[in-house]
Amino acid sequence: MLETEVLVIGGGPAGLKAALSAARQGAEVTLVERDPFLGGQLVKQTHMFFGSKEQYASERGVNIAKILSKEVEENDKIRVLKDTTALGYYEDRRVAIEMEGKFETVNHKALIAATGAQENTLVFPNCDLPGIYGAGAVQTLMNVHGVVPGNKVAMVGAGNIGVIVSYQLLQAGIDVVAIIEAMPKIGAYLVHASKVRRMGVPIYTSHTVVEARGKDCLESIVISQIDDKWQPVEGTGRKLDVDVLCVSVGLTPLTELLFQAGCKMAFIGELGGHVALRDINMETTVPNIFVAGDVSGIEEASAAMVEGQVAGLTAAKNLGYGLDDYEEKVAAAHKELDGLRRGPVGGKIRAGLDKLYKEGEVAV
Repeated sequence: MLETEVLVIGGGPAGLKAALSAARQGAEVTLVERDPFLGGQLVKQTHMFFGSKEQYASERGVNIAKILSKEVEENDKIRVLKDTTALGYYEDRRVAIEMEGKFETVNHKALIAATGAQENTLVFPNCDLPGIYGAGAVQTLMNVHGVVPGNKVAMVGAGNIGVIVSYQLLQAGIDVVAIIEAMPKIGAYLVHASKVRRMGVPIYTSHTVVEARGKDCLESIVISQIDDKWQPVEGTGRKLDVDVLCVSVGLTPLTELLFQAGCKMAFIGELGGHVALRDINMETTVPNIFVAGDVSGIEEASAAMVEGQVAGLTAAKNLGYGLDDYEEKVAAAHKELDGLRRGPVGGKIRAGLDKLYKEGEVAV
C-alpha cells in the first residue's frame, strides 16, 4: 500500500495545478495519470489562450502542458505515477490503482479528483460508419500523432471545441465543408467563430445530421433544419459529400469515483450532467475530497487550472499547511474565476453553479 498526504487523480490542467498548489504549501502529493504523459487535453490544443498572465495568455495549450509538466516533475514534494489508472474507491478511503501491470492501493489524507470528462455521441442512421469521430479523437490524430483524418470534413457542434477543431483542420489543409449546430445560435466565442467564417466555412444553425451514407466507410451525410421541438423540417434535407464527420456535442463529467466515495451528487445540465455538490473551495460533501476541472462542470482549461489551484490550496490548508497566506491566495483565485465566467458565454456555467450551490445549500 502506498502512502501520501494528497492524492491527485488526473494529470490534465486541473490536476497539474492542484498538485503544484498543494506541494508548494508543503504537502506530500501523489499524482496519478493513466496516460504515459502529463498534460491531458492541453497536449492537443495548439490555439493560444487568452486572459491574464496567470492564465498563460498568448501561450498555446501544448506549451502550457510542457510548462506545468516540467514544474510538477521537478518538484520533490510530488510523486508522479504515469501509465497508472485509478480503478476504485474503498470504504476505508483507499484508492485502488493499476500500475505497471500490478494492483496497488493508495492511502491518503486528502483526495483531489481531476478526472476530466468524456465526449458525448450523436445517434442517427449509420452513425457507426468508419470516418465518424469525436472532436477529441480528431484533435489527437492531428495534433499529437500528425495524422489527417480525411479530406472533406463536416463538423457537428458550434461550441468552442467544434469551432477550434474546425480551424485546426483548415490549418492542416483539410476542406471543412460545414459546421452544423442544432441550437439557433453558436456557442463558441466569436473570436474563434469569426476565423472559420472568414475562411468561407458555412455554419448551419438549427440543423442536425439525419443520416450518414456509405458502403464500407463514410461517403456523405444528410442534414436537415429542425423546428423548435427538435424535429426535422420536411423538405429541408441537404446532402453533403464528406469522408469525415466530426462530432462535438458536449462532454460528460467522469464522476464514477465520486459516486463510489459517497459524495452527494446532482444532475445539473448546465454543468454537463451529474456532478458532486461542493463548496466554493471545491470540497465535496465528503470531507477532504475535492474536485477540479471538467469533473466539477464542463468549462475551459483556464478555469480548470484555477479550480485546481483552489482545490490544492484548500487540501493543503486542511492538513495544516500554508495557513498564513491561504485566504489571500484563494481570494485571488476566485477573482480570476469570476473574470473567466463573465459575459454571455459564461452565463451557462454561472447558471449551473447557482443551481449547484442552491442544491447543496452552500452560500456563494
